[in-house]
Amino acid sequence: MARRKNTQAAAAAPVNTSTDIVPVGRGGFLGHVVGHLAGKALPYLSPWAASATLPPLAGWATNTMWGGEAMSAGLASAALAVGGAGLSMVAWKATPAATKFGAFRRAQATAATAAGMGWLTCATAAGPFGHPLVDLWLIGGGLFAASWNVRQLMRNGASGDVAEENTGGLGALAEAIGWEKVKVKDAKGSGKGTVKADLEVTGGATIEDVQATTKKAAAVLHVPPSGVVVTPDPDNGAHGSLSLRVADLLKDGVEFVPPVRLGLLPTEDIPVGLYADGEVWVLNPFEADILQHLMVMGVTGAGKSEFCRTVLTHLMCRRRMSIFLVDVAKGRQTVGHIKAGLDWFITETKEAKRLLKALPAAINARGNVLADEGLDQWSPESSLNAVCVWLEEAADLADFEELNKIARAARSVGIWLVISLQRATWTNLSTDVRANLQATACFGVDDPGDASFCLPDHVTAAGAIPAWGSFRPGYAFSTGMGIPQERWTTEVRSSLTDRDYLTALVEAAAAVRDPLDDTTAQALGQAYAQRSHRGTNRTTPGAADAVPAALAAIPGPAPVRSAYVLEDDTDMSEIEEAAAMELQDAYDEVMSAIPDDPEPDADYAHLRLEDDVPDVDEDSDIEFDAQDRPSTEEARHILCVELDGFVQQGRLEFEPADLIPAAVAAGRKRPWLQGELKRLAELGVIRRDGHGEYTILASPLQPA
Repeated sequence: MARRKNTQAAAAAPVNTSTDIVPVGRGGFLGHVVGHLAGKALPYLSPWAASATLPPLAGWATNTMWGGEAMSAGLASAALAVGGAGLSMVAWKATPAATKFGAFRRAQATAATAAGMGWLTCATAAGPFGHPLVDLWLIGGGLFAASWNVRQLMRNGASGDVAEENTGGLGALAEAIGWEKVKVKDAKGSGKGTVKADLEVTGGATIEDVQATTKKAAAVLHVPPSGVVVTPDPDNGAHGSLSLRVADLLKDGVEFVPPVRLGLLPTEDIPVGLYADGEVWVLNPFEADILQHLMVMGVTGAGKSEFCRTVLTHLMCRRRMSIFLVDVAKGRQTVGHIKAGLDWFITETKEAKRLLKALPAAINARGNVLADEGLDQWSPESSLNAVCVWLEEAADLADFEELNKIARAARSVGIWLVISLQRATWTNLSTDVRANLQATACFGVDDPGDASFCLPDHVTAAGAIPAWGSFRPGYAFSTGMGIPQERWTTEVRSSLTDRDYLTALVEAAAAVRDPLDDTTAQALGQAYAQRSHRGTNRTTPGAADAVPAALAAIPGPAPVRSAYVLEDDTDMSEIEEAAAMELQDAYDEVMSAIPDDPEPDADYAHLRLEDDVPDVDEDSDIEFDAQDRPSTEEARHILCVELDGFVQQGRLEFEPADLIPAAVAAGRKRPWLQGELKRLAELGVIRRDGHGEYTILASPLQPA
């Protein structure tokens, strides 16, 4: 019965739910404390146990085996001496010494090995327990055991060197990739995903040697190859800086930053994205000491279009700024929703070539105005607008010599040239043109070698190579345009834009946009006057984003530079278009029935325009009415009417042969026509582009 009561009492007792560890087992609490202390002390007792047992046992064994005879003792001692030297060398080579603590550990291990083997060599011949070997064993063994205890305490402490090594930091990095001759100092984290440190090379190494190992460092740290950048110090060849990007803070995208207000000047900063450390990526081409033309390069899908929209939208919201954009590859796809902010938007190759041929005249005219204003280069104090000419795939639009001429001269007159393409190889862009594109924005490339076509050599040598193709859209490296040089090797990512937001922003900025200045507009001539697209500005609020050739269809005044109103096929109705096509088919059918020469065997078939009309055959019944030959002024008027007709038709390029009907009507021959073309070129009405090629700059019947 009592036993049952005890069982019930035990069952009714409260259950201990405490999570505290209670010492159990034999010895109780005291035994637990003793065991804990023994566990802590055991690592420190190992050197003492080894010093107390290993030397006497090894010395007794070798002395017993070979110490009995002088010959065997001598040979054994020599062998042990050679073996001791080899073991000491192995200890030196096998012990890492990337830090100061590692160097101490190497010296200690090598000294302990050499001393132990030296004592064993002597003990083999003389015996381990005689004086002075037993004294050396007791004193030397105790000192070495104590030194190992000190090293253990230092290793477990808070030494800066040890912490660096044990935390797998820069010391471990140096050990892994062989930076024994590189000193890494003052490593500091920015708290924004980047770590920076100072480098110093010793022992004949160079910073270039360190740059060659950035890919190994990236592999050890498990970061992208572009995440390790080594930059040399321009003032000291033995010094440099190390930048590690250990976290990508931009992977979720960068939000577009709108202008602080509408109507800023072109010299204000343009925020286009963020650096890898979270700082704002800012461009300011017109405020830089020298206006640097820009090359934008990257494969399809690398982010060039987003960058283009970001930069241009900011410029569209400014006064004293005019933008010309050429994109014959994608047409309106990239910037069609913000084309209202473009003063000249070109999607046809023919019109693009007109622009490039007209630019030299505009550059010359702007240079003369700046000279009259006492300015060495463009500034907001000038009466001229700043101009941005953005060319997509420029290699398909003009020859290299023409582009090079524009790039050399445009900088000082405030024309910012931007060339965007996928690969700037010498077949796509000459080295002379690339030399004049001193600012860069290099997005992803497929081949690491392609980055050298865009970025400066010292940037790619530092490891700043965007060899990620289209897998990281928007990421790039950028140089020039007012960017501090120490930032050239830091990754950036451009903003992500919203089409509707940019459209509304550009439309709202029409009230502050200035029209192109008269000097540049007049110098561009008919190519600009007959441009296919006219953006909106403060003088034409609410105007359509494109002015057709039929200017009468646009309500209100329009800047017309021609005395005629042209018809535009885009305004034709379906019925009118069908009738026009039917008329054209009928015309083609009739003309095809007419032979090239109705009388190919006639006596006069061989005559040319230059030949004199032969005397009439007396036997012939043909009679010619005598006609008065037009005067010089009348002949010139006939020629000018013909050229003005070309202008009204939107035909600005012609050949001398196209003017033969006018020359015949004027009663003149080819030498006269050539002289008149030369005179008109000197007057600035036309421009000679090459052998047999001319461009009309202004109608000869309209005042300048």
